[in-house]
Amino acid sequence: METSEDVTRMRLVGGNLALDFINTRAGPPVGSPDDDVLTGYPDLIAWGGYAGALTEAEAAALRRLAHDDPRGAHAAFARSLRTRTYLDEIFRALAADRSPSTSALAQLRDDEADGLRHARLDRGRTFVWTWRDDHTLDRPLRPVVHAAAQLLTTGQLNRIKGCGGCRFLFNDESKNRSRRWCSMDDCGTTEKIRRYVAARRTRATR
Repeated sequence: METSEDVTRMRLVGGNLALDFINTRAGPPVGSPDDDVLTGYPDLIAWGGYAGALTEAEAAALRRLAHDDPRGAHAAFARSLRTRTYLDEIFRALAADRSPSTSALAQLRDDEADGLRHARLDRGRTFVWTWRDDHTLDRPLRPVVHAAAQLLTTGQLNRIKGCGGCRFLFNDESKNRSRRWCSMDDCGTTEKIRRYVAARRTRATR
């Protein structure tokens, strides 16, 4: 599957597809994001494949569709950015123990309703919603929106947290709900090093 370097270098640490989609923008824990791996519709397709939301065949079909309808692909990409913005608002509010705005929740409701119009129920161990028959340019967003709605309606909202070292959001699945970092290998290690250096400086000045 074709993937861009920017998409594949991002870390999938959210524990939920919608949170990983929000995390396509990076930056410090407070303030505006300073990096974005989504720069156009091809990146959206690449991210969908990388995150497991699209099969290789679906991604290839979307690339052909986008090639044949560039204006439609541009519009779908613009919708994806608007979706990411309201999802960020919803889940960042919950991570801060605040209530999301009614307008953001209404957008999610409407997008979920529209997405289910294009879905089908397939039987596995249980019946699940799939978008195998959806051949529209909005296809990469369908499972993202559905994951967000599922997390809001069936998840444990007090497990939605923001990383202490960056702006990433994650679903804390640790037993004692004590996770503070999106990844101990990255932000957690950086914080440990920062504390170690600060402690050495303190000892040196005594």
